[in-house]
Amino acid sequence: MLNLLSIDASMIEWSRAQFALTAIYHWLFVPLTLGLAVIMGIVETCYYRTRKPFWKDAAKFWQKLFGVNFAMGVATGIILEFEFGTNWSNYSWFVGDIFGAPLAVEGIVAFFMESTFVAVMFFGWKKVSAGFHLASTWLTGLGATISAWWILVANAWMQYPVGCEFNPDTMRNEMVSFAEVALSPFAIDKFCHTVISAWIIGAVFVVAVSCWFLMKGREKKLAMESIKIAGIVGLVASVGAALTGHQSAARVAEVQPMKLAAMEALYNGGVDQSLTGIALINPFEQPDYEKGEEAPMKIAVPYALSILATNDPHGYVPGINDILNGYTKPDGTVELSMDEKIERGKKAIEALAAYRQAKFASSDDGSIAASHLKVLQENMPYFGYGYIRDKGELVPFVPINFYAFRVMVGVGCLLILFFMVVLFFVYKKDITAAPKWLHWSAIIMVPLAYIASESGWLVAEFGRQPWTIQDMLPTCASVSNLQSSSVIITFFIFLVLFTTMLAVEINILMKQIKKGPEHENN
Repeated sequence: MLNLLSIDASMIEWSRAQFALTAIYHWLFVPLTLGLAVIMGIVETCYYRTRKPFWKDAAKFWQKLFGVNFAMGVATGIILEFEFGTNWSNYSWFVGDIFGAPLAVEGIVAFFMESTFVAVMFFGWKKVSAGFHLASTWLTGLGATISAWWILVANAWMQYPVGCEFNPDTMRNEMVSFAEVALSPFAIDKFCHTVISAWIIGAVFVVAVSCWFLMKGREKKLAMESIKIAGIVGLVASVGAALTGHQSAARVAEVQPMKLAAMEALYNGGVDQSLTGIALINPFEQPDYEKGEEAPMKIAVPYALSILATNDPHGYVPGINDILNGYTKPDGTVELSMDEKIERGKKAIEALAAYRQAKFASSDDGSIAASHLKVLQENMPYFGYGYIRDKGELVPFVPINFYAFRVMVGVGCLLILFFMVVLFFVYKKDITAAPKWLHWSAIIMVPLAYIASESGWLVAEFGRQPWTIQDMLPTCASVSNLQSSSVIITFFIFLVLFTTMLAVEINILMKQIKKGPEHENN
């Protein structure tokens, strides 16, 4: 059994910080890859149908920008997966049979697929037929999307572990249903919301680059046609992100109620719950939720939280204190208090140790081991709680969840309005003569869209704390037994490396954008 006393306390925080650093930088590259894949696929489809050189030049231009970003995403993604073995070896041992499966499929199938066809896409213009090249372009994007699917399946399983059973003899969780893991409702919702939000990033980027061309009086046809495509993709994706976000929130309310309570700073729940638009919450310290007092200067939409969580304006939504102290669901199901879950988790850990001792004792005829196994199985759903010292640890840091959620939703609403205005100018006005404020707003929307995207991940990951795997394995029991100094050193190495890579990518992208598309006469 893992001895938490032997784990350097700062090792936990530095391992989390390093993984967060890598994930945040990785996610700067991935959404643009997924989003540009759609745009460049549509542009090349226009070339395939019309055979006009203009569309070929446009396709090559967006594919060139895609390629720069794609390479950076691969580099950070590889490092991210290695960190599971270096910094999170206890986690990898405990659930590696399950978590490793989707990552293996991603590496063998999806990554191989996109890596193969991306070569054809870049170097096959004069070597393969137009139809095969078009197929390669779409398959490159499809491969990247499938790759995202398997990674999100792995992440969704951490949020909602299904399709597995704990084997006390091997001390590992083992997969019993690959279909349950791969087709988990949580995974489907997460995939749809995440990938659609990535399309928004690609659309915003294309509109911003095109508006820059218009500001400089260059490549007006490329800019106008690209804005038409990206504007439609962006508006559809923005509305789709709102719809899938609602479905994801309902799923979170069902299986991660504490996360939803933290997102809303909801201390005492109930029926007819309002959705907080904004409130004055100290961003630097955990609120005193035990008092149950509402945050000051709160502005809320009546019944909206109940609708978001239960699709019923009168639905019941538990707050932080309800979850900590235990509550009864509207269907009569009783949720145990966190103190009770902690006690049952400790029983599970003790039963496991006693079972293994009896199992390998020569004096036991099997009956003693069987009795301990029965106790273990009864309490196994609460196993992870046995590592929690105090129920206060089970409350995520409310300010980060509260504000990150509002940034994500607020910018998402702004993006819908932005794409509507862009399309209005494209189809009702003259986008080439649009006011400068529209062009500048398009450029400003690029970092805002990224901030919203990263905020969504902050909610997803901070809201799950203190769990590495929801209700199964806390973060404190997941890390490797290393000295924090080794992680601190690599943290700053990665910080410098990733920042340099980001600066290099931005520099290359800007040079390629300034250079513009290469025009062919044929």
